[in-house]
Amino acid sequence: MAQQAESVAAIPDQPATSRFPKMLTLEDVRDLLNVGMPAVRALVASGELRGVQLSGRRMWRVSEDDLADYLERCYQETQQRIATGSAELIPGTDDD
Repeated sequence: MAQQAESVAAIPDQPATSRFPKMLTLEDVRDLLNVGMPAVRALVASGELRGVQLSGRRMWRVSEDDLADYLERCYQETQQRIATGSAELIPGTDDD
């Protein structure tokens, strides 16, 4: 029994989470969403997907948390459209 208590005490604590989220490039977002760059740029430009422009003109980043929030909103909106019967699923019409 004492050995068991010692082995539990020897387990290191989980590392503290960073206060800084991992930042993704727009190319990372494109790959994760499996869409084209024009679609990613349009999402960021419209504010639908929150992004931040860093020092250079073309240096944009999106936090993993913001991407997760965006996807959650998309799921909720899709569920609402399905519930109201206004969701359309037409094969072969994915927009890029």
